[in-house]
Amino acid sequence: MADAAVDTPPPPRRSKLPLILGALLALLLGAGGFFAAYTGLLALPERGAEDAPSSLGDSAFVPIAPLLISLGGSASGRHLRFAATLEVAGRHQAEVEQLMPRILDVLNGYLRAVDPQEFGAPGALIRLRAQMLRRLQVVTGEGRVRDLLVTEFVLN
Repeated sequence: MADAAVDTPPPPRRSKLPLILGALLALLLGAGGFFAAYTGLLALPERGAEDAPSSLGDSAFVPIAPLLISLGGSASGRHLRFAATLEVAGRHQAEVEQLMPRILDVLNGYLRAVDPQEFGAPGALIRLRAQMLRRLQVVTGEGRVRDLLVTEFVLN
């Protein structure tokens, strides 16, 4: 019985021809792509003036008065101090400043309604900022407020 196991021929060696052909084909395709791009056979888009970064010369910044919000529920005795600045289009600066009482009301109401445990969650400031920005854009009208820049966010 031991003789039968000894008489089995070794498995045939695998050919390396497919590996060599694949490497050669990849090299040829890479060289052909480089040649086509280098000689201009491929029309690559040119970076023009319309692709240049836009200037922010029309921007104005409107500061929001700092808010002190008492956190209710299980976090009684805790407070949030929040301050921010609004980035607005320059031509809308006076309109946004005139709407500041509504802006303060929306921010105060929203931050008061947020669950205090959410403030400690990873990425909470990003989510809160996006929610507040959307609410401010609704209050002030589309296209007036570009961004909400949080300058102070302190929990005690």
